Amino acid sequence: MLQGALTAMITPFRGDEVDFGRLSENVTFQIERGIDGLVPVGTTGESPTLSHAEHREVIERVVEVAAGRVPVVAGTGSNSTSEALELTKHARRVGASAALMVNPYYNKPTQEGLYRHFMTVADAVDLPIVLYNIPGRTGITMSAPTIARLASHEHIVAVKEATGSMDMASEIAGLCDPASLAILSGDDSLTLPLMSLGARGVISVLSNLIPDRVKALTDAALEGDLGTARQVHYELFPLCRVMFIETNPIPIKTAMAMAGRDSGDLRLPLCEMFEANRQDLESTLRARNLV
Repeated sequence: MLQGALTAMITPFRGDEVDFGRLSENVTFQIERGIDGLVPVGTTGESPTLSHAEHREVIERVVEVAAGRVPVVAGTGSNSTSEALELTKHARRVGASAALMVNPYYNKPTQEGLYRHFMTVADAVDLPIVLYNIPGRTGITMSAPTIARLASHEHIVAVKEATGSMDMASEIAGLCDPASLAILSGDDSLTLPLMSLGARGVISVLSNLIPDRVKALTDAALEGDLGTARQVHYELFPLCRVMFIETNPIPIKTAMAMAGRDSGDLRLPLCEMFEANRQDLESTLRARNLV
């Protein structure tokens, strides 16, 4: 179920409100362009700024509009185990296909604490879980042995690998049966390198803008067509880099507006791009006829 190109969806805002009309349009756009899955209310969706009610409603709307055409992997992570449990139960109740659960942030649990956190949710909710290892956001790295230990649970089916380390990806792949735990890239620029090590796809920021091209890369890699995959990787690489010239999702939201897919405002504490970075972003898009 979880392979290929999945989009880490932005959350559209208009003033103080979530723009649910634009959110629905974005879901339709993604599916029409052939995306393999949708991931609402993750980091790219500015989930830390959403109220609990907004968080739940965004998941509900994406599930409703997707209508079973592609998997919806709902962001349900928290640094509170009880909160992660409640969000995951809600995702299951409204029809999400799976849950994306980030490592608990700020409180920096031990490896045993991480294990118990994820196992508590996996034991309680009949929903596939994607682990999300992103130390740059959370201040904690889940080790490959801990991931392998968790992978023995039938509900833990994948890991979004965003440590940026090929060694980490290799260690996970060496410890885990690929039939029971899929590795998904959490960094657009590393999708092809990770897939060469056995990853099954990407949860992508860039695919908010060009889902068909990101899918072309993962399709080629899954088919073993390394030449085509490498060609698309080099095509996309400058875009992958410029999308992280400032904190995600500032550049991707700005790029979507430049390309005529305006997805509204950012929520504080995120704000508009520095002008020099904005010009770099625009020139990169123009060079690829995206503006």
